[in-house]
Amino acid sequence: MSVKTYNVLFLCTGNSARSIMGEVLLNRLGKGRFRAYSAGSHPKGEVHPLALRLFEHMKLRVEGLRSKSWDEFAAPDSPPLDFVFTVCDSAAQEVSPMWPGQPMSAHWGMVDPAAVGGDERTRDRAFRAAYYELERRIQIFTQ
Repeated sequence: MSVKTYNVLFLCTGNSARSIMGEVLLNRLGKGRFRAYSAGSHPKGEVHPLALRLFEHMKLRVEGLRSKSWDEFAAPDSPPLDFVFTVCDSAAQEVSPMWPGQPMSAHWGMVDPAAVGGDERTRDRAFRAAYYELERRIQIFTQ
C-alpha cells in the first residue's frame, strides 16, 4: 500500500520570506509525506536575502527557491492541493484563485520579518523568530 503525499501551498503577498520559509520547512520536516510549495498574490520576484542567509546558516536546501505568483498553482496542470495556508493577513483577505483539488485552508497570521526595520542584528532576529514560529506550527501539523 502506498502512502499518500499531501500537497501544501503556503501563501503570502510577496512570496519572499514567510511563505518561502513554510515551503522550505515543510519539505524538510514532512519526511516525504508532504510536498510543499509557496506563492504570492503580488510576488516580489526574489527570495529575501536575509531568508536565504538564514536557510544557508541552518544548512537548508535553497536550490530552486523562487518568488512566484499564486496563478501558477491555479493552472490546469498544477498539482492538486490538499492544504493551503496563508501566512500573512493581507493575503488572507484577498480573493484567491480556485485551487485544483479541494484543499483545506487555514490562516497562520505572522509578523512580516521583511517589514522589520533597524540594524542588521534586529532584522536577523525577526527572521529567526518567524522561522521558529513556523517550525513549531509545522511540527504540530505534521504529527
